[in-house]
Amino acid sequence: MVKVEGTLDELKALFVEAAKKGDNVTAKKAKKAAKKAKPAVKRSPSAYNKYMKKELTKLKKAHPRMTHQARFKKAAKSWKGAKKKTGRKK
Repeated sequence: MVKVEGTLDELKALFVEAAKKGDNVTAKKAKKAAKKAKPAVKRSPSAYNKYMKKELTKLKKAHPRMTHQARFKKAAKSWKGAKKKTGRKK
């Protein structure tokens, strides 16, 4: 392991020099990673997400001592039943 000391600007300059000397693999990977690092677009909640949020809140009030895992299973089961009754698609 090599200990590197210096400011961020100095380290960037060292990296650029290494890339120019022929260590292009590292430079290419860095460029590729920079392109991929786009901000994620947040999607709106689906019908399932909305249903689960409401159902979990109801179950938490009705059964305060029940574990989250048990409440989640119960809510997911009721989603399947509600989906069949209303004829919603998957």
